[in-house]
Amino acid sequence: MPNIILALLRRQSRFPGKRWLVLFILTIGLATGWRCAQASTSQNAPIEVKNLLTQIDAAANRGDIKAVLGFYSPNFKHGDGLNRQNMEQALTSLWKRYPKLKYTTQLQSWKAQGNTTVIDTVTKITGVPSANNGNTNFNATIKSRQQITGAKIVRQDILTERTEISSGKVPQLDFQLPQQVKTGQQYSLDAIVQEPLGDDFLLGAALEEPIQPSKYLNPTPVNLELLSSGGLFKVGRAPNNPGSQWISAVIMRGDGMIMITQRMQVVKK
Repeated sequence: MPNIILALLRRQSRFPGKRWLVLFILTIGLATGWRCAQASTSQNAPIEVKNLLTQIDAAANRGDIKAVLGFYSPNFKHGDGLNRQNMEQALTSLWKRYPKLKYTTQLQSWKAQGNTTVIDTVTKITGVPSANNGNTNFNATIKSRQQITGAKIVRQDILTERTEISSGKVPQLDFQLPQQVKTGQQYSLDAIVQEPLGDDFLLGAALEEPIQPSKYLNPTPVNLELLSSGGLFKVGRAPNNPGSQWISAVIMRGDGMIMITQRMQVVKK
């Protein structure tokens, strides 16, 4: 994401790292989630699970995309509509831009359902500025559910998700957004800068996007506008059909920028 501040000063930019970051979390979160299961319940975990987590972990850490995808079933399904092909494209681009990511995952639960093992994990990802990522920081927390059958990942769903991408002297934000709303329900997004503004000015924008495969690979442009108050205060309305939305707030102050994106589930009334 080179020259991100310069791009923002032009009042329009794209943030492809957000989508690729999510895909990376999905893959690594599975591997590290099994590692946590192995450490916490090593006496009960099947040997096949232990071996599989070791192989996935090794492949991901060396950036071997073919090896990673080899652990996905040919009939792999994802709650966001992803398939093996667009996952490969996104992960390849991610590892070129962010070659060094650190992650930790905690296992929340796992259980056997016939021939399938179901696990819920919470993964935290951190990345520091480097020449490869345009001196951009990111932090993410994602809760996901995986189904494994016959040593292959057959399904993956994201339960909750929040990512932060930042650069420069980052403005501290109080970000408030519901994680779940009903179809057609009105909701509020508040992104409030915590420090006094002084003589600084704020640029910002709010963005609402339906989560679908094309959005992972084709980021939406962000048009920044001059803000008259100390943050973003937006009121939206959930779509009439159930699904998931990415809701984002972008704030720029001086030479600092932050973008926070949260997944909002839209459920039927």
